[in-house]
Amino acid sequence: MIRPKLSVKTAVVCAVAIAGLFLAAVASGETVRAGNLILELEGGVSPKALSKTKFEPISLNVEGGISTADGSQPPATKEIIVDTDKNGMVNPTGLPTCSISKIEATNTESAEKACPKAIVGKGVTDVRVLFPESTPFTAEGPLVLFNGGSIGGTALLLIHAYVNVPTPTAIVTTVTISKEHDGVYGTHSVAQVPTIAGGAGSVTKFRLTIHRLFTYKGNKESYLMARCSTGHFYAHATAKFVDGTEISGSVVKTCKSKG
Repeated sequence: MIRPKLSVKTAVVCAVAIAGLFLAAVASGETVRAGNLILELEGGVSPKALSKTKFEPISLNVEGGISTADGSQPPATKEIIVDTDKNGMVNPTGLPTCSISKIEATNTESAEKACPKAIVGKGVTDVRVLFPESTPFTAEGPLVLFNGGSIGGTALLLIHAYVNVPTPTAIVTTVTISKEHDGVYGTHSVAQVPTIAGGAGSVTKFRLTIHRLFTYKGNKESYLMARCSTGHFYAHATAKFVDGTEISGSVVKTCKSKG
């Protein structure tokens, strides 16, 4: 098992590619290499300045990619584990929900019609597929993120992708998001990544935006919220790949407080 000691940009790229977790965007404009793997990330959170004491709505824009230095097929991602700063939060309470049964085995249009009010983000992804004794090909498809609800304090995020690999296929990734109390960390997220094209497919590029405002009990709410109480954001992530590779890292990034 490979465990390079890398900056968090490496681990966070993988996390965003699957889970879209907003704190990953603090590690933007980076290219990091781990052996043969090359990981890239661009992203940002708006607004740039946040309250020091009050959680405020935020929007996340992220894009990046996973490739290899020698041009070979990148290993498929198996699982992503992310611990994020207590000054950021996912806020699904009061937001309409969706279930896996409503969006699995459906195209993007049908998935959106099944749960229109549960959508919290959208984007696109590229999947590179390499079958034995064949030429690799890349397929692009849309991403739609749905609020999966909350049970016992654990929130569920569903990520629906529809890609030709090689025939049109719906891929649903589940992300469980729970609260934790471990030093600077307040949120623990685990993304289980399904097999793509029988194991022959790997995510290579992605671009997504997470932003959803809604009203609950007469109050204006946001799916993603954050504050800047200490002047810093902290995150730790581990990405596990099907070939046994494991990458872990931590990040500390500054944020701007507006009082």
